Amino acid sequence: MTLEQVAFDIETTGFGVDDEVTTVGFAVPLGVRVFVQTRGRAAPNVEAAVRDRVETHVQVSTHESERKLFKAVGSFTADRLADDDVMLVGFNAELWKLGFDLPFLRTRLAQADVEWPFRNVPYADLLPVVTNRFNTTIEAGESRSDLAGVYKMLCDGQYNELDPFAESSEAVVAFEDGRFTDLVVHNVADILRTKQLGRLSERYCSKSDFKLKSLTATTQEYE
Repeated sequence: MTLEQVAFDIETTGFGVDDEVTTVGFAVPLGVRVFVQTRGRAAPNVEAAVRDRVETHVQVSTHESERKLFKAVGSFTADRLADDDVMLVGFNAELWKLGFDLPFLRTRLAQADVEWPFRNVPYADLLPVVTNRFNTTIEAGESRSDLAGVYKMLCDGQYNELDPFAESSEAVVAFEDGRFTDLVVHNVADILRTKQLGRLSERYCSKSDFKLKSLTATTQEYE
């Protein structure tokens, strides 16, 4: 049985333990599902504005706080991912000393006292699959390992053009400025790049190249 990949990505206000998650997005069969928190600010018509700029179907919900975003994500994963024939995939979302998304989420969820949302969901990181099973060398001693760079090298590059930011750090400024549409479009671009790299890896790599792990927490104390 082949598990259906669900690519995911998050955006944050920085890299520190006190920084917040601003956006969480998933590639689902019918498009992309994005959750964005506004820190209590008004964010009217974000979904419509995003759809005007993205050809892929996108569903966006806004949440007043990081904690409410986490609750919404938990409901979504319980309904759409748990106990289904899917596997979550990210690009450098969890690797020793390198992974970002999942370690960051664990810390913020713990600080907010919100339960871990990924129960009964297997996970595979695409970074080692792509960099170990494809040639990503630019020149001797230098290779690409960033999402946008690897995506441009191995895929058609169309989602790089969708991204409103040249650097991911611009997502921090966009959130602080309340430019939620730009923030969500950037998140969508990252998710679609991850999704396409996942599909490429399935075409050219064996199942054993995807090092699956369970994301189910050891102790489950759900409300």
